[in-house]
Amino acid sequence: MRKLVALFVVVLALSVPVLSAKAQNRAKYNPGQVVIVFKDGHRQAFNLSDVARIEFPGGAPVAEATPSGAPPRGHFLGKWEVGDGAGSTFYITLNDDGSAWRSLHRIHGKWTYVNGEARVTWDDGAQDCIRRLDGQDKKFAYSAGKSFTDEPDNVTEAHNTSPRPI
Repeated sequence: MRKLVALFVVVLALSVPVLSAKAQNRAKYNPGQVVIVFKDGHRQAFNLSDVARIEFPGGAPVAEATPSGAPPRGHFLGKWEVGDGAGSTFYITLNDDGSAWRSLHRIHGKWTYVNGEARVTWDDGAQDCIRRLDGQDKKFAYSAGKSFTDEPDNVTEAHNTSPRPI
């Protein structure tokens, strides 16, 4: 709810200068755009469809675009219980700063949000990906040398045990 309120405030704040502009200036801009008015008075329009997120120094992103039906980046933050492909489980922790930790063999790594999924590259070369598939989160494991588009070595359930949304 806070994210929605913050987004509304940002859009409203960015809209006020446009609303107060002269009629001829308004004609230059199209619906679906956000217009930034700089201190020197010049304006720059951006198509909202081109905006991935709006960030402010010292704060988390206020809004973030995601592929249709995909969970937002914040969905992946926290400690995930995942399967190892052999019947046991271990934990993957995804931090807001892009760092990751795997309890299996105590390995560090880095993760990124790509096309609605969390992609982790571990310091040992292995890779894991947490994806939402048919409404459920799954962990896809890839051995060193494979890419995220290759056939996974195993696919197991994934449960966020400590979700930390943005």
